[in-house]
Amino acid sequence: MDRAQQVLKLLTLAGALSLTACVVAPYQPAPPPVYRPQPVYQPPPPAYQPPPQSAPAQDYEGDPNGGDVAETANEAPPPLPDYDQPPCPDDGYLWTPGYWHWSPAGYYWVPGTWVQPPQVGFLWTPGYWAFVGGVYAFHGGYWGPHVGYYGGVNYGFGYVGVGYGGGRWEGNRFAYNTAVVNVNRTVIHNTYNETIVNNVTVNHVSYNGGPNGVHAAPTPQERSYSREQHVAPTPAQVSHVQEANRNPALFAHANGGHPGIAATARPAAFSGPGVISAHGAAPPRAPNGAGAVPPSNAYTPNRAPNAVQGGQGAQAAAAAARPQVPLAQPKAPPPRPVNPNSGKPPATGKPASTPHPEKEHEGERDK
Repeated sequence: MDRAQQVLKLLTLAGALSLTACVVAPYQPAPPPVYRPQPVYQPPPPAYQPPPQSAPAQDYEGDPNGGDVAETANEAPPPLPDYDQPPCPDDGYLWTPGYWHWSPAGYYWVPGTWVQPPQVGFLWTPGYWAFVGGVYAFHGGYWGPHVGYYGGVNYGFGYVGVGYGGGRWEGNRFAYNTAVVNVNRTVIHNTYNETIVNNVTVNHVSYNGGPNGVHAAPTPQERSYSREQHVAPTPAQVSHVQEANRNPALFAHANGGHPGIAATARPAAFSGPGVISAHGAAPPRAPNGAGAVPPSNAYTPNRAPNAVQGGQGAQAAAAAARPQVPLAQPKAPPPRPVNPNSGKPPATGKPASTPHPEKEHEGERDK
């Protein structure tokens, strides 16, 4: 057998062996699938629902702004003191009425003061105390395009419980109602005079709700104002409150509800011109303790019967600023001529009468 035949025989044998190996290889079945249970369907969590209010808060209709409570106290704030308004220090200042604030040491008086607004067109809505759920809650004041709800509390000087009657914005300037606020018209000229009839109960109650508080609910218009843009108190107002908190004489247990510093002309200016004491307050002591310093209540408020209670006009200030013109004195009558035929001097102390024409003719006939 030649070499070529041997190679062909070997190739044929190798191919046969390869086919035999393919046929003889054992069958390997695929592994069975592992069962994995599907997760149980979980619905999405419900949207957050705030807890319902307690029954006293639901029944209380004078607390529409329940989320803006700044302070709470277990006792009612004292009555509002009676005081006069200092003159407006300059054009552009707006009045912010005084109120009782709370601290761990008790209530202290934050004097009313004139403040510059944070921007043109904004008005001040005062803070107020409200009896809610067995406690007294203080709702802080704010700046906004309109005067909103402040508990129906009559703070005076245009804040009679609803809105504000002490002035209004006219373009970029604030016009002052001199029938209500104390403005010197020789210094500030953008004024008007509009008497506001007082249709609210005149009292000194300083809070809303409860058995002895003011019972007033917000009007639909005031509710709409609560959804407007609001601005927090200015840094000057914050400093004013802090300064009041540091003054022991402003605490109610020290002044009996009649603070010696009831109002100021500018924020945090608690001494000097423009400081007004409450009616019935003890005169403030001199710095050296030698004696009492008389209060600077030089302004006499306007108490017209149809004006807003607590509102002051500028008539007294304007009258004081007018030049005093001496009144013309009546001229003394000329002396009555003496009649040489009567022999009596003329009567003194009586004005000479004008002779009647007929009497003159009678005298001529006698001659």
